[in-house]
Amino acid sequence: MTLKEKLVECSIQRKAMLAVNFYNFETLKGLLLAAKETNSSLILQLSESSLDYMGIMPAANLAKSMLKEFEVEGWLHLDHGSNIDIIKRCLDAGFDSVMIDASEKAFDKNVHITSSVVRLAEEYNANVEAELGYVAKLDQDQKTEFTTAAEAKNFLDLTGVNALAIAIGSAHGFYKKPPSLNIERLKEIRANTNKNTALVLHGSSGIPDEQLQMAIQNGISKINLATETKNTFMKKLQLLLEDNDEIDLRKIFPKAIEEVKKLIVQKLKVINESPKILNK
Repeated sequence: MTLKEKLVECSIQRKAMLAVNFYNFETLKGLLLAAKETNSSLILQLSESSLDYMGIMPAANLAKSMLKEFEVEGWLHLDHGSNIDIIKRCLDAGFDSVMIDASEKAFDKNVHITSSVVRLAEEYNANVEAELGYVAKLDQDQKTEFTTAAEAKNFLDLTGVNALAIAIGSAHGFYKKPPSLNIERLKEIRANTNKNTALVLHGSSGIPDEQLQMAIQNGISKINLATETKNTFMKKLQLLLEDNDEIDLRKIFPKAIEEVKKLIVQKLKVINESPKILNK
């Protein structure tokens, strides 16, 4: 099953996929151990900074070989792609899905850029995600500027994109104040857009479980997680290395991998056990 098909299935059934960023072998292993333990599918995400660190082909080959090794159903996705060149290189490397993020551009420019990526990805039968509205990135003000249902419908009609990240109150990174998702706005967007288009929630780190479940019940089909994963890994490493003379990383890293696994198991249970509402 392609990721496009999987997300359509999730959208129709009011289910969601967890999409988690990985940064190295260790974080990837923690994600896959969690998926294996919970018998879950998983979207593995790489940001451009992670690709700069790991290399596109090494990262893609690592992800695909590990999915096979752990016998986990999963797909590889470029998170927040910024230009056609990087997107094409990822598609050539075998990525199942790419995101073009032109959300900080004017609406018409966002439409133009996104449409060009949709056309490119057709050659690869790849899933394409875009973003519409203001979802604060790291170090940006966490303003309340929500995507409207009319904007979302218009954008989808003009671009034909497969998945759309919307602004309903989430933000990337750590929250400066408790997050509160605008579920009513989400309902409006879902009611006015094609159910074959997946709605995406970015910035799920720190969002209470109940809000994540409400988001799924009301139309979110892909939930992105990044900050909590790397924070969990690094905090555990920092604790392990305090007053520790051990130089064998093979003895230290497994404990941090286990912490990542615990985090993702918990997240997958929240998503997979969320009550479902039938489409009307």
